[in-house]
Amino acid sequence: MRKPILAVALSVVAALAAAQEFPAKPVRIVVPNPAGGTVDIVSRALAQPMAAALGQNVLVDIRPGAGNIIGSEIVARAPADGHTLLAITASFATNPLFKQLPYDTLKGFMPVARVASTPLLFAVHPTVPVQSLEELVALARAKPKYVNYASAAPGSSIHLAAELFSSLAKVQMNLIPYQGGVQATLGVVGGHAGVLLAPLSDAAPHLGSGKLRPLAVMSLERAELAKEVPTVAESGYPGFEALSWFGFVVPAGTPQPVVARLSSEMLRALEAPSVRGMFAKVGLSPAPMQPEAFGAFIRGEMRRYGDIVKQANIKVEQ
Repeated sequence: MRKPILAVALSVVAALAAAQEFPAKPVRIVVPNPAGGTVDIVSRALAQPMAAALGQNVLVDIRPGAGNIIGSEIVARAPADGHTLLAITASFATNPLFKQLPYDTLKGFMPVARVASTPLLFAVHPTVPVQSLEELVALARAKPKYVNYASAAPGSSIHLAAELFSSLAKVQMNLIPYQGGVQATLGVVGGHAGVLLAPLSDAAPHLGSGKLRPLAVMSLERAELAKEVPTVAESGYPGFEALSWFGFVVPAGTPQPVVARLSSEMLRALEAPSVRGMFAKVGLSPAPMQPEAFGAFIRGEMRRYGDIVKQANIKVEQ
């Protein structure tokens, strides 16, 4: 019995020592999405107050590609010492539903914190002859497969939300996939697709200029940034909700005290006026969640999206 007890004692001592030495160098946040998108904005907003609290630089490393898999694999293979974090969205929970991954989504990472959320948004190019979500549905029903909508890649949480809505509304729309919400937004602003389905935070810069006409947000209540825009629930689909959320994980095996320190500083950073101001500017809401609760949330999201795939009979070609 002494050997297991000694091993546990030594591991506890090692974890405490690691926590006391942390951070020993700059902390890196790997963003597996394109630059300029909401994940990038969230990470950079938190980096400055976290750096001040940790006493080390917090660097944002953009590593997009393969539906977030490239950046995720980088972090999964990084040393489990707390110096490398992965910024994640709901696609972290949907990727395992469709893809063979070079890491285990649940066993390869440890949750640190959820920090923010934003509703998805239906919007159209000003030349599209619809003024409401009801009119968009009527157009899609009158002309099956005529409506093209720009959004994130097949199998993403945004694509699943679109497919679920299409199933409920009994319409067929064609996905024009982009690498991220910002790129999809620019595609619609440029007239390459008529309809946009993207996070409000990605579309926000173009709503006031008239380059996009918002139709509905997918939160249960109207968004603070766009109070004049009705919800999908108000537009004839009670209870319909689809949000993009943003959080952070670290490689599995990171000492618990280090995870706790990162989580504490990250959630404390949400109170910084600079972070609050940036979030409000792009339509983000703080959505703090500590490691254990965030881990349960991620597992719940994986189950929920799995149910959506079955309910809407969604298939994604690889």
